[in-house]
Amino acid sequence: MNNRNKIFPDFNNTDKHGRVRLNNHGTLIDLRGKNIVLKENLEIILDDDDGLEAKGIVRFSNGENIWVAVIDWNVLKQ
Repeated sequence: MNNRNKIFPDFNNTDKHGRVRLNNHGTLIDLRGKNIVLKENLEIILDDDDGLEAKGIVRFSNGENIWVAVIDWNVLKQ
């Protein structure tokens, strides 16, 4: 996976399933700036610019009507 799919997340903005919501300001700026269109099963890299990084798989949350990323919290890189 290349850096094209690297976006800024807010790792504190999670749903009840522990999925990272992809609706914060920094994420939306990255998505727009890199012309990334979110879709089911898209692989992305979440990098918060403070040293935390994780691979994620995009899913749509029907309950919240937003895109989220499923990550493995056990392999969050610092």
